[in-house]
Amino acid sequence: MAEYKGIKGFKVQYLSADPSNPIIGQTWYNSTSKDLKYTGATAADAWASGGNLGTAKYAMGGAGTQTAALAFGGNPGSSPYSTTATEEYDGASWTAGGNLGTTRSDLAGAGTQTAGLAFGGFPVGNSNATEEYNGSTWTAGGNLGTGRRVLGNAGTQTAALAFGGTPPTTGATEEYDGSTWTAGGSLNTARDNLAGAGTQTAALAFGGQTPGPAVTGATEEYDGSTWTTSPGSMNTARRSFGGAGTQTSALAFGGFIPPNTRSTATEKYDGSSWTTSPASLATARRQITGAGNQTAGLGFGGSTATAATAATEEWNGAGSPTTKTITVS
Repeated sequence: MAEYKGIKGFKVQYLSADPSNPIIGQTWYNSTSKDLKYTGATAADAWASGGNLGTAKYAMGGAGTQTAALAFGGNPGSSPYSTTATEEYDGASWTAGGNLGTTRSDLAGAGTQTAGLAFGGFPVGNSNATEEYNGSTWTAGGNLGTGRRVLGNAGTQTAALAFGGTPPTTGATEEYDGSTWTAGGSLNTARDNLAGAGTQTAALAFGGQTPGPAVTGATEEYDGSTWTTSPGSMNTARRSFGGAGTQTSALAFGGFIPPNTRSTATEKYDGSSWTTSPASLATARRQITGAGNQTAGLGFGGSTATAATAATEEWNGAGSPTTKTITVS
């Protein structure tokens, strides 16, 4: 009889715990649980409950991945209506991190859990403040050229993108190099309360509220200098929603649809069009914050019809890795 090594060319790994980031097709024996396991692919999109934030709040900045996320600032729904609090997520629970230097909500974020960026927000006027996080402490960075809130975001700590926002509602774009913001090409559709994804040279802007006001599903792609309107518009026009992913593989979820609907709808972008997923958030909310990507996303916080929420939900897209146990019975 052929052995596994003879078929695959290597032995089954003998591990005391499941690997933290297995790849599809990886097989191992867990000596603690005494199970033979492998990584398969999920058959369908799904949202699952994650660990709650330490403090319920909405309109936060966010950064990072599904298993290493960062939440900062935000509005707890009661006086003083903004906070400096930072929380870090490990894939199961949130713990306190270092506080922002400037109290604010309605801000934007970029980067990772250990190299994060916070910019813009309210109520310090319409803030132009930028702060950089090193995994424990926030320090001041270069100020935005235009103070604004409820703006779009993309990129990393040393190559970030800020676009849109209010007041007044704008299409202005700025690029950050790790110390200084400089003007980039303006959005074709000026808007606020939008979402963003991708990098500084391959970004995506989608949804939001235009002057009028009216919500939009318009989607634009940035190449490092110019925004181009995508032929694919979101199926559900909305504002104040969560976003994650890249320019060609983005995720949109939750949000607000006038006159008074908080959404659970989730959509996926493939670089040319949006598709509504059959999987919806368990908690309908606006001003939700997103992190991660289209296969492993995270949505946290937000405002329900009655109050701020601490709820966290984890997104696993169809085809994403999932650990399975091999049984013989």
